[in-house]
Amino acid sequence: MSEINELEQALVMVAADADSRNYEDQKLYENDEGQEEEAISKDSYIYTKISDDVDTNNYPSQVINNSKESRKRQNEDLENVTRSERESKNLKRKHENSEDGVTKSQRVHSNVANEDRLQKFKHEDSEDDITTSQRGYANVVATHYNKLEEKGLDERFKSRIVHLRNFHNWIKSMLINEYLTKIKDGKRHNAPVRVHDMCCGKGGDLLKWKKGGISHLICSDIAEVSLDQCKARYTDMKKRSARDRGPNLYSIEYIAGDCSRLRLREKYSDPSMSLDLVSCQFAFHYSFESLSQAECMFRNAAECLQPGGYFIGTIPDAYEIVTRAKKCNNKSFGNKVYEVSIDFDINKPPLFGAKYNFQLDGVVNCPEFLVYFPILVKLAKKFGLKLVRTEKFYDFFERMKEEGKYLLTNMRSLEAYPAPESVQLVGTDVSDYIHAETFIKQEQSGNLKVGTLSKSEWEVSSLYTTFVFEKVKNTWNADGTPLYDI
Repeated sequence: MSEINELEQALVMVAADADSRNYEDQKLYENDEGQEEEAISKDSYIYTKISDDVDTNNYPSQVINNSKESRKRQNEDLENVTRSERESKNLKRKHENSEDGVTKSQRVHSNVANEDRLQKFKHEDSEDDITTSQRGYANVVATHYNKLEEKGLDERFKSRIVHLRNFHNWIKSMLINEYLTKIKDGKRHNAPVRVHDMCCGKGGDLLKWKKGGISHLICSDIAEVSLDQCKARYTDMKKRSARDRGPNLYSIEYIAGDCSRLRLREKYSDPSMSLDLVSCQFAFHYSFESLSQAECMFRNAAECLQPGGYFIGTIPDAYEIVTRAKKCNNKSFGNKVYEVSIDFDINKPPLFGAKYNFQLDGVVNCPEFLVYFPILVKLAKKFGLKLVRTEKFYDFFERMKEEGKYLLTNMRSLEAYPAPESVQLVGTDVSDYIHAETFIKQEQSGNLKVGTLSKSEWEVSSLYTTFVFEKVKNTWNADGTPLYDI
């Protein structure tokens, strides 16, 4: 059997033992805006997905919040989402025509009881205007990523989760390539392609943008040390590019700041610039600490995106997290590779500020927040973004594995099983490769080798999902407010 054929079978069975394969698909609300708001708010139907292997006769298909206080709080959340939409329309002209753009009266949130959690987005605030209390976990996030050490390739290959990281890198590569291709197909030959890598970190996707043939890149991130490492990577790439005979490397600019609190457009080298693609990988969920932060992130993603452009990203799947916690009947769950510790009532999760801590391969991560997907879609509409697709990582792999076979090999995204002589498997649990053994036995070939992820790694990967939004054209009403037909 050729290497390619082996890879074709590589992850077909990788999730056979993983919990997420048994979860039923989450149905998004697809009715009109009024019906959508009613459907979401009525009885606070939150995190509706359950595991197929749970007795559904004794397990509610919805997590219904029977607490009067909690129902009131969650309905207020949704009322404030709608209220903020109305306020945004009424204040649009002031925001566009005023350099400062926000008056004192606009800074006061109408719901005093929820002021700390659901403060109205201050569109034109400068970084200096943000008080310590308003920053929430921003400093924690920045400090965490600033302290992460830059490791060389040798150290990365020694990691217990090297194949998991490579597989996630493959997911990003395929997602970015898919939508850069769509964008280029709609442009004239050699037309410029401008991209914003929002929450870019150390610049792990710089090479992807080079291979994608873009013209200009904006890199923004809250962690200045990470951004410095990103700059160093680009400088090194530029030196190597100068020796190549290929096309010129894209131009670049950097923005240090909290993407969930600052209006990034004002920091662009050209604030009138139109973007073709915005990418936010493994970071958008940090903004769901509050409504105002989530709105700010969406505004930064959508504001300069031209009609037909895409906003793509990857986030943890809130349904998976809540489902696994309920199955374990515990606020902490995981395996030897990862652990999730929930810091909210899993029976009454809030729409914003549903905090949990995520630990991967022994490294304690900073606080993260659940993203309730119907709210994500609703907020996106406010900024002219229409949902195109959302896929769990396994489903994305199933769709893209044929196209991405070569890249799976080249990026070492899969682990060979059985391991070659003198090579030790990364998995240490007896059950980590049962799915691979079962597959080989079914093929009745003792010499067959397959590529796979260990069960422990797949249980991490299956926590994530992709999303794609498209910017739609708008019309204008009499007061100059943009109207989107979504």
